[in-house]
Amino acid sequence: MAQLILLLLLVGGGMLLYRRFVADAEKLSARSKQAERERETGATGTLVKDPETGEYRVKREGE
Repeated sequence: MAQLILLLLLVGGGMLLYRRFVADAEKLSARSKQAERERETGATGTLVKDPETGEYRVKREGE
């Protein structure tokens, strides 16, 4: 019985690590695509509109 519980814990932990890995890989891929588009167009950043003030600003790293 203890072996079954240990196996289930290992499988569950492996699934969590895999999901985390996939999420990080998708974020990295999106950043790479954005950087490539900026290089192609010669842009120095992406502008986003601030919903509160209505002003445009350069998109920050974590957005």
